[in-house]
Amino acid sequence: MSKENEEAGSGHTRYLYWGSRIDCPGKMCEACGGLGHQESSLRCALEEAIHLNRTFVLPSTICIVGKHNDRMLPGTSSSWDSRECAVEALYDLDLMSSTGIRVITDSSREWISSLRAARSVEHALVNVHGLTRQEISQSPLHSHALIINRTANSLAWFVECKDRKNRSAVMLPYAYLPTMAAKQLREAAEKIQQRLGDYDAMHVRRGDVLKVRKDGQGEKKTKFPHLDRDTQPEAILRRISAWVPRGRTLYVASNERKPGFFDPLGSRYKIASSSNFSDILGPVIHNNYQLFIVDRLVLSGAKTVIQTFKENPGDLSLTDDEKKVLRWQKPVYTFD
Repeated sequence: MSKENEEAGSGHTRYLYWGSRIDCPGKMCEACGGLGHQESSLRCALEEAIHLNRTFVLPSTICIVGKHNDRMLPGTSSSWDSRECAVEALYDLDLMSSTGIRVITDSSREWISSLRAARSVEHALVNVHGLTRQEISQSPLHSHALIINRTANSLAWFVECKDRKNRSAVMLPYAYLPTMAAKQLREAAEKIQQRLGDYDAMHVRRGDVLKVRKDGQGEKKTKFPHLDRDTQPEAILRRISAWVPRGRTLYVASNERKPGFFDPLGSRYKIASSSNFSDILGPVIHNNYQLFIVDRLVLSGAKTVIQTFKENPGDLSLTDDEKKVLRWQKPVYTFD
């Protein structure tokens, strides 16, 4: 935490505290959600801090789900086995605070001092459960409290504080947190972009989302019936030929673990990935969450960006499968 941000809390600063770990308290306490899930929850809590005009007390560490961190940095022999990461290794809290959402960590001197002071004054620390941000802001008890403590929640953060059916209630777009990446990650992405020059990029999600299980009748089912088929190199070449001209530099970000899996794409494009930039990434990347954030920044600088799933109506995607799935289906491996 910078000295400027640390000292900015003097005076009449009021705080919003959601707990010592993202989504905990909540149903993810014993487990650990993926980064996408955690960022959804973090955006939601930050939105509440904006609405209440309070400083948000961010957990100083973020848990890393094991299945998303069980590989090595491409191009190196460095293994990743950590199960948590300092939040400031992922996000620039000073940059975040400069956008109108003041953020400190729960390990900061300011928070420790404020928490100590609140415990000695009646109604300075108010526990909140089951109230919306609108109800909190309209309550004199809550609005005047030094600290609003939401650790009594039994739900995941994003469920507790967000009206998911009311899209107008969303104050922070998906693109907000990617732009708040830690300085060293932004600089690494900028160096990669400079080397790539004029390039296109695609995100190919395989790995965890290709899970297949048997139903009660012994039939194989999967969440995304066409995804394995649609993310094979031959299918990718057919799909993107109208979007990416032959000979272009194509940056591929993927969680596919099979070495050489995307080599066939080299018949038409100049393929690049994080493994080509280990000299840039090696000194700053220590877990897969950091690598994902850099990949995301590199993708954002491409001329043409192709996602695995369609997020918005105008997006280019490798598959037509819906990202939000309500039921498992029989996998389809051919185009017949």
